[in-house]
Amino acid sequence: MTGLISGGPAPDFTLRDQFGQDVTLSDFRGRKAVALLFYPFAFSGVCTGEMAGVRDRLDEFMTFDTEVLAISCDPVYALRAFADSDGLNFPLLSDFWPHGEVSTAYEVFDEAHGRPRRSSYVIDKQGRVRWSVHNAMPQGRDLDEHLRQLRAAAED
Repeated sequence: MTGLISGGPAPDFTLRDQFGQDVTLSDFRGRKAVALLFYPFAFSGVCTGEMAGVRDRLDEFMTFDTEVLAISCDPVYALRAFADSDGLNFPLLSDFWPHGEVSTAYEVFDEAHGRPRRSSYVIDKQGRVRWSVHNAMPQGRDLDEHLRQLRAAAED
């Protein structure tokens, strides 16, 4: 699987964040572009580094009238501990139950391991998939590309 096709509609979803609050993708439609960051596990070395990179550059993401949403199959309580321990001040969404439903809708669920594959999407203000990257760790140049794509999506 390689994920959704650019230009197509992004599957809508409602997931709980690390505070137990519902976050619905379509609530951003017409207002903000959205960066969706699927990551395998809270507290794992690579994912911790990835989310810290986003945290450290969050002001750049927000500059483009965008929202950052990170999604894993960890339970809400683990996401709260992860956010608190690493100072992650953006929504961490739990795709825990039904297990991997949103990850499956975005064609990034790894059934053999019960987790999403490392994948990122930029959803424009109209709710279309603008850009995606799969199985890459968005750090350095990749974060720069995320920001470039978010700028373009926010300008639509």
